[in-house]
Amino acid sequence: MCLAVPGLVKNINGEDAEIDFGGVIRKVNVSLVDVEEEDYVIVHAGYAIEKLEEEDARKSLEVWEEVMEAQEKMQG
Repeated sequence: MCLAVPGLVKNINGEDAEIDFGGVIRKVNVSLVDVEEEDYVIVHAGYAIEKLEEEDARKSLEVWEEVMEAQEKMQG
Protein backbone atom coordinates (compact mmCIF):
# COMPACT_ATOMS: atom_id res chain seq x y z
CA MET A 1 0.00 0.00 0.00
CA CYS A 2 1.26 3.46 -0.86
CA LEU A 3 0.48 6.44 1.33
CA ALA A 4 1.04 9.68 -0.53
CA VAL A 5 0.53 13.34 0.17
CA PRO A 6 -1.10 15.25 -2.68
CA GLY A 7 1.12 17.87 -4.27
CA LEU A 8 0.12 21.03 -6.10
CA VAL A 9 1.56 21.60 -9.58
CA LYS A 10 3.16 25.06 -9.55
CA ASN A 11 5.17 25.23 -12.79
CA ILE A 12 5.48 22.92 -15.79
CA ASN A 13 8.48 22.81 -18.09
CA GLY A 14 8.13 20.04 -20.67
CA GLU A 15 7.95 16.69 -18.87
CA ASP A 16 9.08 18.18 -15.55
CA ALA A 17 7.12 20.20 -13.03
CA GLU A 18 7.67 21.87 -9.70
CA ILE A 19 5.28 20.33 -7.20
CA ASP A 20 4.47 21.99 -3.86
CA PHE A 21 4.08 19.57 -0.95
CA GLY A 22 3.02 21.94 1.82
CA GLY A 23 5.85 24.38 1.18
CA VAL A 24 8.43 21.81 0.09
CA ILE A 25 9.02 22.13 -3.66
CA ARG A 26 10.17 19.06 -5.60
CA LYS A 27 10.96 18.52 -9.27
CA VAL A 28 8.73 15.73 -10.62
CA ASN A 29 8.30 14.07 -14.00
CA VAL A 30 4.71 14.56 -15.22
CA SER A 31 4.94 12.64 -18.50
CA LEU A 32 2.56 9.91 -17.27
CA VAL A 33 -0.40 12.20 -16.53
CA ASP A 34 -2.16 15.07 -18.25
CA VAL A 35 -1.82 17.97 -15.80
CA GLU A 36 -1.89 21.73 -15.76
CA GLU A 37 -0.64 24.27 -13.25
CA GLU A 38 -2.74 24.30 -10.06
CA ASP A 39 -3.74 20.62 -10.46
CA TYR A 40 -3.12 18.20 -7.61
CA VAL A 41 -1.17 15.01 -8.19
CA ILE A 42 0.05 11.92 -6.38
CA VAL A 43 3.76 11.23 -6.88
CA HIS A 44 5.69 7.97 -6.62
CA ALA A 45 9.42 7.55 -7.25
CA GLY A 46 9.72 10.99 -8.83
CA TYR A 47 6.79 10.56 -11.24
CA ALA A 48 3.30 12.01 -11.01
CA ILE A 49 1.14 8.90 -11.28
CA GLU A 50 -2.35 10.27 -10.72
CA LYS A 51 -4.22 13.55 -11.01
CA LEU A 52 -6.68 14.33 -8.21
CA GLU A 53 -9.77 16.46 -8.15
CA GLU A 54 -9.21 19.47 -5.90
CA GLU A 55 -11.91 18.39 -3.42
CA ASP A 56 -10.37 14.93 -3.05
CA ALA A 57 -6.90 16.41 -2.60
CA ARG A 58 -8.13 18.82 0.08
CA LYS A 59 -9.88 16.00 1.97
CA SER A 60 -6.70 13.95 1.85
CA LEU A 61 -4.63 16.89 3.08
CA GLU A 62 -7.05 17.38 5.99
CA VAL A 63 -6.58 13.75 7.01
CA TRP A 64 -2.79 14.10 6.80
CA GLU A 65 -3.00 17.18 9.02
CA GLU A 66 -5.01 15.22 11.60
CA VAL A 67 -2.45 12.40 11.51
CA MET A 68 0.42 14.84 12.04
CA GLU A 69 -1.39 16.52 14.95
CA ALA A 70 -2.07 13.15 16.59
CA GLN A 71 1.57 12.16 16.17
CA GLU A 72 2.74 15.41 17.78
CA LYS A 73 0.42 14.81 20.76
CA MET A 74 1.79 11.29 21.21
CA GLN A 75 5.39 12.55 21.15
CA GLY A 76 4.80 15.61 23.30
